[in-house]
Amino acid sequence: MVEWRITDGLTDYDTAVAEMESRAEAIAKGEANELIWLVEHPPLYTAGTSAKREDLVDPDRFPVYESKRGGQYTYHGPGQRVAYAMLDLSKRGKDVRKFVQDMEAWVIAALEEFNVKGEIREGRVGVWVVREDKPLTALGQKPEDKIAAIGLRIRKWVSFHGLSINVDPDLSHFEGIVPCGIREHGVTSLVDLGLPVTMDDVDMALKRSFDEVFGTA
Repeated sequence: MVEWRITDGLTDYDTAVAEMESRAEAIAKGEANELIWLVEHPPLYTAGTSAKREDLVDPDRFPVYESKRGGQYTYHGPGQRVAYAMLDLSKRGKDVRKFVQDMEAWVIAALEEFNVKGEIREGRVGVWVVREDKPLTALGQKPEDKIAAIGLRIRKWVSFHGLSINVDPDLSHFEGIVPCGIREHGVTSLVDLGLPVTMDDVDMALKRSFDEVFGTA
């Protein structure tokens, strides 16, 4: 059984990390079910294990949290759905690479419900959308914006941290960092793409697409 939990309002980041670590430990001991936890955070930046200090452009803008997840700098804030995934990889093949690919596929499948084509790019973490509505770049290419981020940690074959999908955050908040260390591309959201999507809509899409990607453990 995979438990689903949705927390209303804004969840303190340190509180979320403590809860994730406790739940992951309980899952590893066989004392708790796997958990998908859907939250929103107040505006903040997190630094993953690969974060470069120069990518924190405005360190005084929002609180900055050192995170033990993989990846670089990421923004979290209102209007962004964060899905924390505490899943037992010992029941899912113990294949970390495949697990990351499944997380990407989960995001892509959820976005498909809104007719948004999410794509993966070699060397660029996260999920991207091609902007047909924007002018070509100086190199004559269609611009691409990031719509979802993925950052994970695995301990005792149990995952925690997870992914974030931009539903309707204040996109100017991303300007305080170089998101995931990528300077050449922008950031978008479902509402920025012209879709009147709510957080509830995204939650339902995530639930529907989860089983088709991960199956049941």
